[in-house]
Amino acid sequence: MADAEGGNQTSIKEFILLGFRNTPELGTLLFLLFLVIYIMTMAGNILILVLVVADQHLHTPMYLFLGNLSCLETCYTSTILPRMLASLLTGDRTISFYACVIQYYIFGFLAATECNLLAAMSYDRYLAICKPLHYTIIMHGRFCLQIAAGSWVSGLLASSIVTGMILQLTFCGPNEIDNFFCDFNPLLHISCSDTHLVELLASILSFIFTLPPFLLTVTSYVCIIFAILQIPSTTGRQKAFSTCSSHLIVVTIFYWTITIVYVLPKNDTLRDLNKVFSLLYTVLTPLANPLIYSLRNKEVKEALRKALSKFMDFRRIQAIQANLCKINQNGENLDPSIAVWVAPLDGLLTHTRGKRSSSAE
Repeated sequence: MADAEGGNQTSIKEFILLGFRNTPELGTLLFLLFLVIYIMTMAGNILILVLVVADQHLHTPMYLFLGNLSCLETCYTSTILPRMLASLLTGDRTISFYACVIQYYIFGFLAATECNLLAAMSYDRYLAICKPLHYTIIMHGRFCLQIAAGSWVSGLLASSIVTGMILQLTFCGPNEIDNFFCDFNPLLHISCSDTHLVELLASILSFIFTLPPFLLTVTSYVCIIFAILQIPSTTGRQKAFSTCSSHLIVVTIFYWTITIVYVLPKNDTLRDLNKVFSLLYTVLTPLANPLIYSLRNKEVKEALRKALSKFMDFRRIQAIQANLCKINQNGENLDPSIAVWVAPLDGLLTHTRGKRSSSAE
């Protein structure tokens, strides 16, 4: 943080995240609500990540990007919600300057990376629908890994540059941030420095790092829609659209909310609604992603069904082993609920013992 200049200016050491200050009576309810959202978000995204890694049928370019997106959403939520939950529970809204900067750095890194991953997924759907004969040639494993890695590196670079500019600003009061997390515009609003240059550089970086992925996403879906409309049969159109509808919903929600928060002019109405829209893309979108991809995706649902089936089989085998140990050691009666599973194994063991006894005689 740059040193404050001027006789009466003092660099502040911490900020106050005002959050939902107008609804203090709802603190407990909001805490429980966001706690449930956090648990569901983490569980859903981790489940998708595990399925993508474990199921061989999901080792395709689309699910490679989906696994990266689920990993990103897990980190995204953990950057914002735990701090918000602690604030709602304890009433302590303070956050140190460097903790605030680190939170923004991680948030900006993940947000920029998400733009790139959504663009990569859009391009993947474009090739699958519009260029199916070239799909396997273009989207080979090495190329997909390069795209995924490039998405993360690009987001890291963009966030590092913007965060470096924020560190050059002076903050001398007020120290109240009218948001529930440390974001770019609220930080500029309370800075004592001239922020015009920072805003200009941030706009240039946005055009460099986020506009190309956005244009690639829009162009891909324009081509996809035209290609689908040219399919003669209704069944063919529905099948083609079903392969990209889940991703289109996620892209629409993400870009719609960040456009309202960061692009549209800030009149009084939008300024009051900014927290609501910020909640949409920072809290609800990570929750919606696993729900949308699991409920509208046959491959994910099938992988989940297989995983549950394997888990149930594993539990049955454990129960069989436990009951067989009881039979062999204590002579206890078999649990009726799994007798149908153990009976064949028990008969086999009895037959084997009989043969051993005959041999011994």
